[in-house]
Amino acid sequence: MLVLLPPSETKHQGGADKTLQLDTLSFADALQQTRERVLTALQELSPAAASEGDAAAAFLKALKLKPGSTAEQALTNNQELLTAPVLPAIRRYTGVLYDALDYDALNDTAKAWVNSHVAVQSALFGLVTAADLIPAYRLSGGSTLPGLKPALKQQWQKAHDSIDWAASGFVLDLRSKDYVKLAALPAGANTAWLSVEQQAADGSVRALNHFNKAAKGELVSLLANSGCEAKNADEFCEWAAGQGLNISPDPSADGVLRYILPER
Repeated sequence: MLVLLPPSETKHQGGADKTLQLDTLSFADALQQTRERVLTALQELSPAAASEGDAAAAFLKALKLKPGSTAEQALTNNQELLTAPVLPAIRRYTGVLYDALDYDALNDTAKAWVNSHVAVQSALFGLVTAADLIPAYRLSGGSTLPGLKPALKQQWQKAHDSIDWAASGFVLDLRSKDYVKLAALPAGANTAWLSVEQQAADGSVRALNHFNKAAKGELVSLLANSGCEAKNADEFCEWAAGQGLNISPDPSADGVLRYILPER
């Protein structure tokens, strides 16, 4: 079983006394060359400073940033990709989903489950496992790198096509739609995309945004603590029912599961 997560724009700084080694990241056979191209294009985009000049304007536009401390930190991170300290991907990312997952609070057995069953869809590195060591960086799935041809989405779509998804067994896709576009899963494969929704007191159901991310983080924590090894969507739904979760196939969309939360 493999659980796919989206990344986050915000990231923890710092890390271990090691630096990025691209050839040690997971899925290197499929993704190594594209990782090198994207990393090079991102570094070529980095100006001397993020505050003035045409190069700075191009940098801010490509990464959809405004001048200020966030842009300066993004620039520093991208300039130092090859020399900055690294952290496991699951500890590098921050934000609502990762706070709700709370990896550091898990026991050793649950952490081991996350390390072997969770992967993150990075715009810079492509698919990386939870344990892969990466530096802080700034690049989103919607970014445009002027020096990268074809564009970022097309680069990653082609690279991920050669991944042997079947080798991972059942793939539970918790990625946002922007990141699904970077690596579409094969049609008809043993996969399911999770739609998080909320049921109101009147019975109506609506899609969630903020609580969507929290629910996904809490779900991964439950999976890890239970050591879930679902072999397909049916087994996953059975596991969910045992946890008191309302998850079932969407009758109107193949390969989609609906996770319906009570109103909060």
